[in-house]
Amino acid sequence: MDIVTWIVVGLVAGVLASYLIGGIGYGLPGDILIGIAGSFVGSFLFRQFGWHSPFKGLGGVIFIAFVGAAVVLVLARLLAGRRPVAR
Repeated sequence: MDIVTWIVVGLVAGVLASYLIGGIGYGLPGDILIGIAGSFVGSFLFRQFGWHSPFKGLGGVIFIAFVGAAVVLVLARLLAGRRPVAR
């Protein structure tokens, strides 16, 4: 994937995760960075546990990045001392 695809995947995954988990207050740029970090975390977790995405192609990549972004957001909120609250 090229850099534009990573940014788009990060944007979509970060926005979805921040909508579900609740953002950490850095707006759209923070959501993009959380989504990109989440794509790495999600990819690592899925590989380690032998899981597979239920979707193929770009949808699967976004799903894995979303799961990773949600994990990153929960960890960030825990480290910041705030409890994760689902919306």
